[in-house]
Amino acid sequence: MFSVAPVLDHLDRDFDAAVGRLCDLLRIRSVSTDPAYAGETRHAAQWLADQLTGMGFEASLRDTPGHPMVVAHHPGPEGATGPHLLYYGHYDVQPPEPLELWNSPPFEPTVVDARHGKRVVARGAVDDKGQVMTFIEAFRAWHAVHGTMPARITVLLEGEEETGSPNLVPFLEANKAELRADVCVVTDTNSWNIETPAITCMLRGMLYLEVTLHGPSHDLHSGMYGGAVLNPNNALVRILGQIHDEAGRVQFPGFYDDVVPLSEAEREQWRGLGFDESGFLAGVGLKTPRGEEGWSTLERVWARPTCDINGMWGGYTGVGSKTVIPAQASAKFSCRLVAGQDPKKILAGIREFLDARTPADCRWEIKTFGNSPAIKVPAEQPLMQKAMAGLADIYGRPPVLIGSGGSIPVVGYIQRILGFDSILVGFGLEDDLIHSPNEKFELKCYRNGMRSHAAILARMAEG
Repeated sequence: MFSVAPVLDHLDRDFDAAVGRLCDLLRIRSVSTDPAYAGETRHAAQWLADQLTGMGFEASLRDTPGHPMVVAHHPGPEGATGPHLLYYGHYDVQPPEPLELWNSPPFEPTVVDARHGKRVVARGAVDDKGQVMTFIEAFRAWHAVHGTMPARITVLLEGEEETGSPNLVPFLEANKAELRADVCVVTDTNSWNIETPAITCMLRGMLYLEVTLHGPSHDLHSGMYGGAVLNPNNALVRILGQIHDEAGRVQFPGFYDDVVPLSEAEREQWRGLGFDESGFLAGVGLKTPRGEEGWSTLERVWARPTCDINGMWGGYTGVGSKTVIPAQASAKFSCRLVAGQDPKKILAGIREFLDARTPADCRWEIKTFGNSPAIKVPAEQPLMQKAMAGLADIYGRPPVLIGSGGSIPVVGYIQRILGFDSILVGFGLEDDLIHSPNEKFELKCYRNGMRSHAAILARMAEG
């Protein structure tokens, strides 16, 4: 059994150098969506592969039709029989614009003093370069102290997460055998707060639709036809207004049939988190909570399904006036799904809802732009318990188990294609300004992340 104590000591002694290496990575402009940065994006991938090679990993770049994957393997100690761990992260970043809103150049990482101590400000500081470096620095310390990793490890880093991961699924499908593991560790989420670690064990799924109600054969003069024919804009608004009842419940047939209910223990833990509902709303200029009656704001966001209209249009929307009755009206809406719900069944319920309300002489056109089921990782899973113990070793308190209102598609892909669960342990904070100017990563969070990954590795290696 390898001791984690000297590994943690090494991380503390080497911390300034670890910050320097993070800054080196942040200087690489790996903006995946812009072809002008293709060379630098590949440079970031190679930089990470070289780092892993220096720690005893067999690392390489794997080309895709887009940006390369970084794949690395370490056999662990001789005769390793414990769990095999897959670590996932991404090295690409969002575009930095608008540049004028940055307090310092986005690709010139700047360490500044703030209320939690020092922080590094740069594009990618927390999403996801800083978080990737938390486990890479943990690997580095294990290698420096013990000459090996305490367990078998595979690393998968992609360069297209910020563009929707178009090549991830084909890559997973083509490399299922090589990427086989017992669990995936994903570090692209948040702590509860700077003093309290968290594991995200619930992710909502997604069904995204565009619906168009077709009426007249062409746009009509509202003076000649107004009051005499159906207006698709008017009809669509009436129909969309029926999606929710007065209690905020979605009215699609079968929408709630398969929802896995929250346990009372889960509800009680969340009540104990001290969530500031007023502050949550004030941050977006609101005062009054809305949503499905009978549930708290956290429960609505983390564990209840929703439907939200994301856009509506029809007829003339340009400058000035144009008196038309449009030939068609359209809307985009998304359903956030929870554990138990099947996106295909939900889509069938939506079709039934719309068909039952089709006005005479009209027809629907429905497009889907993606669907994914929700993810729920059981807290009692043995490796989840090991991760929780590792976090407690560092923070001196157990992590809280939280949900996320959003979706992290890779978790579903790994579950569906590779056949195992993911543990989402991250070290970001809600105010890190992800995707925004002045994105930052608290150095205290960076240090906690490195130490936590070292401790989690030790716990998981126990078998």
